[in-house]
Amino acid sequence: MSELESRIGWQEFQKLAPDAYAAISAISKAVSASSLEKDLVEMLKLRASQINGCAFCTQYHLNEARRLGVASSKLDLLAVWREAGIFSEREQAALAWTEKLTRIAGDHVSDEEYAAIAAHFAPAELSMLTTAIGLINIWNRIAGPFRFTPPIPHHEIQPKHETVNA
Repeated sequence: MSELESRIGWQEFQKLAPDAYAAISAISKAVSASSLEKDLVEMLKLRASQINGCAFCTQYHLNEARRLGVASSKLDLLAVWREAGIFSEREQAALAWTEKLTRIAGDHVSDEEYAAIAAHFAPAELSMLTTAIGLINIWNRIAGPFRFTPPIPHHEIQPKHETVNA
Protein backbone atom coordinates (compact mmCIF):
# COMPACT_ATOMS: atom_id res chain seq x y z
CA MET A 1 0.00 0.00 0.00
CA SER A 2 1.43 3.36 -0.97
CA GLU A 3 1.70 6.07 1.63
CA LEU A 4 -1.10 8.08 0.03
CA GLU A 5 -3.61 5.32 -0.72
CA SER A 6 -6.87 5.28 1.18
CA ARG A 7 -6.92 2.53 3.80
CA ILE A 8 -10.70 2.59 4.23
CA GLY A 9 -12.72 4.94 2.04
CA TRP A 10 -15.41 7.32 3.22
CA GLN A 11 -18.23 5.31 1.62
CA GLU A 12 -16.73 2.06 2.89
CA PHE A 13 -16.62 3.51 6.41
CA GLN A 14 -20.35 4.29 6.16
CA LYS A 15 -21.02 0.64 5.30
CA LEU A 16 -18.64 -0.84 7.87
CA ALA A 17 -19.81 1.36 10.77
CA PRO A 18 -23.40 2.36 9.94
CA ASP A 19 -24.44 3.05 13.53
CA ALA A 20 -21.40 5.24 14.18
CA TYR A 21 -21.96 7.07 10.90
CA ALA A 22 -25.65 7.61 11.77
CA ALA A 23 -24.74 8.98 15.21
CA ILE A 24 -22.14 11.36 13.79
CA SER A 25 -24.61 12.45 11.09
CA ALA A 26 -27.23 13.20 13.75
CA ILE A 27 -24.77 15.50 15.54
CA SER A 28 -23.97 17.17 12.21
CA LYS A 29 -27.67 17.80 11.56
CA ALA A 30 -28.05 19.35 15.02
CA VAL A 31 -25.13 21.72 14.36
CA SER A 32 -26.54 22.62 10.93
CA ALA A 33 -29.96 23.36 12.44
CA SER A 34 -28.46 25.66 15.07
CA SER A 35 -28.38 29.45 14.86
CA LEU A 36 -24.61 29.49 14.23
CA GLU A 37 -23.52 31.14 11.00
CA LYS A 38 -22.80 28.45 8.39
CA ASP A 39 -19.64 30.20 7.16
CA LEU A 40 -18.29 30.42 10.71
CA VAL A 41 -18.91 26.72 11.28
CA GLU A 42 -17.08 25.86 8.04
CA MET A 43 -14.12 28.04 8.99
CA LEU A 44 -13.78 26.40 12.41
CA LYS A 45 -14.07 22.93 10.86
CA LEU A 46 -11.43 23.88 8.33
CA ARG A 47 -9.11 25.27 11.01
CA ALA A 48 -9.39 22.16 13.20
CA SER A 49 -8.77 19.97 10.15
CA GLN A 50 -5.63 21.97 9.32
CA ILE A 51 -4.35 21.52 12.88
CA ASN A 52 -5.09 17.80 12.81
CA GLY A 53 -3.56 17.32 9.37
CA CYS A 54 -6.66 15.75 7.86
CA ALA A 55 -6.49 16.14 4.07
CA PHE A 56 -10.03 14.84 3.45
CA CYS A 57 -11.67 17.17 5.98
CA THR A 58 -9.53 20.12 4.95
CA GLN A 59 -10.58 19.75 1.31
CA TYR A 60 -14.20 18.95 2.20
CA HIS A 61 -14.59 22.08 4.32
CA LEU A 62 -12.74 24.24 1.81
CA ASN A 63 -15.29 23.07 -0.77
CA GLU A 64 -18.19 23.84 1.58
CA ALA A 65 -16.81 27.23 2.57
CA ARG A 66 -16.37 28.20 -1.07
CA ARG A 67 -19.90 27.01 -1.83
CA LEU A 68 -21.16 29.27 0.97
CA GLY A 69 -19.25 32.22 -0.44
CA VAL A 70 -16.61 32.60 2.28
CA ALA A 71 -14.09 35.16 1.04
CA SER A 72 -11.00 33.64 -0.56
CA SER A 73 -8.81 35.91 1.54
CA LYS A 74 -10.25 34.40 4.73
CA LEU A 75 -9.69 30.87 3.47
CA ASP A 76 -6.16 31.72 2.33
CA LEU A 77 -5.26 33.29 5.69
CA LEU A 78 -7.15 30.98 8.04
CA ALA A 79 -4.01 29.22 9.28
CA VAL A 80 -2.60 32.61 10.32
CA TRP A 81 -5.86 34.26 11.37
CA ARG A 82 -4.33 36.06 14.35
CA GLU A 83 -2.04 38.08 12.09
CA ALA A 84 -4.42 38.49 9.15
CA GLY A 85 -6.48 41.41 10.45
CA ILE A 86 -9.55 40.42 8.40
CA PHE A 87 -11.52 38.28 10.84
CA SER A 88 -14.26 39.76 13.02
CA GLU A 89 -13.97 39.64 16.81
CA ARG A 90 -16.62 36.90 16.86
CA GLU A 91 -14.72 34.86 14.25
CA GLN A 92 -11.46 35.35 16.16
CA ALA A 93 -13.09 34.19 19.38
CA ALA A 94 -14.49 31.09 17.63
CA LEU A 95 -11.14 30.30 16.01
CA ALA A 96 -9.30 30.68 19.33
CA TRP A 97 -11.89 28.37 20.97
CA THR A 98 -11.47 25.89 18.10
CA GLU A 99 -7.71 25.82 18.51
CA LYS A 100 -7.98 25.49 22.30
CA LEU A 101 -10.44 22.59 22.16
CA THR A 102 -8.63 20.85 19.32
CA ARG A 103 -5.38 20.96 21.34
CA ILE A 104 -6.99 20.43 24.76
CA ALA A 105 -4.91 17.41 25.84
CA GLY A 106 -3.20 18.20 29.12
CA ASP A 107 -4.30 21.85 29.17
CA HIS A 108 -7.87 22.47 30.18
CA VAL A 109 -9.83 25.64 29.48
CA SER A 110 -9.04 28.47 31.88
CA ASP A 111 -11.62 30.87 33.28
CA GLU A 112 -10.09 33.63 31.14
CA GLU A 113 -10.41 31.56 27.95
CA TYR A 114 -14.01 30.71 28.79
CA ALA A 115 -14.83 34.37 29.50
CA ALA A 116 -13.30 35.36 26.15
CA ILE A 117 -15.55 33.03 24.16
CA ALA A 118 -18.62 33.66 26.33
CA ALA A 119 -18.34 37.38 25.55
CA HIS A 120 -19.18 36.63 21.89
CA PHE A 121 -21.59 33.68 22.06
CA ALA A 122 -24.80 33.14 24.00
CA PRO A 123 -24.85 29.90 26.05
CA ALA A 124 -26.91 28.02 23.44
CA GLU A 125 -24.59 29.19 20.66
CA LEU A 126 -21.53 28.28 22.70
CA SER A 127 -22.97 24.83 23.32
CA MET A 128 -23.42 24.26 19.60
CA LEU A 129 -20.06 25.83 18.73
CA THR A 130 -18.36 23.44 21.14
CA THR A 131 -20.35 20.55 19.67
CA ALA A 132 -19.27 21.54 16.14
CA ILE A 133 -15.62 21.55 17.24
CA GLY A 134 -16.03 18.14 18.87
CA LEU A 135 -17.72 16.87 15.71
CA ILE A 136 -14.93 17.89 13.36
CA ASN A 137 -12.36 16.43 15.71
CA ILE A 138 -14.25 13.11 15.55
CA TRP A 139 -14.18 13.23 11.74
CA ASN A 140 -10.48 14.18 11.70
CA ARG A 141 -9.72 11.16 13.87
CA ILE A 142 -11.61 8.88 11.48
CA ALA A 143 -10.77 10.34 8.07
CA GLY A 144 -7.09 11.01 8.81
CA PRO A 145 -5.99 7.53 9.92
CA PHE A 146 -8.04 5.85 7.18
CA ARG A 147 -6.72 8.36 4.61
CA PHE A 148 -10.08 9.14 3.09
CA THR A 149 -9.42 10.46 -0.40
CA PRO A 150 -9.77 14.27 -0.41
CA PRO A 151 -12.79 15.44 -2.46
CA ILE A 152 -10.87 17.67 -4.86
CA PRO A 153 -13.26 19.25 -7.37
CA HIS A 154 -12.71 17.68 -10.81
CA HIS A 155 -12.06 21.01 -12.49
CA GLU A 156 -9.11 21.58 -10.12
CA ILE A 157 -7.34 18.27 -10.66
CA GLN A 158 -4.18 18.81 -12.66
CA PRO A 159 -2.43 15.99 -14.49
CA LYS A 160 0.85 14.94 -12.93
CA HIS A 161 3.83 16.06 -14.96
CA GLU A 162 6.89 13.90 -15.35
CA THR A 163 10.20 15.54 -14.61
CA VAL A 164 12.60 15.17 -17.51
CA ASN A 165 16.29 15.29 -16.80
CA ALA A 166 18.30 16.74 -19.67
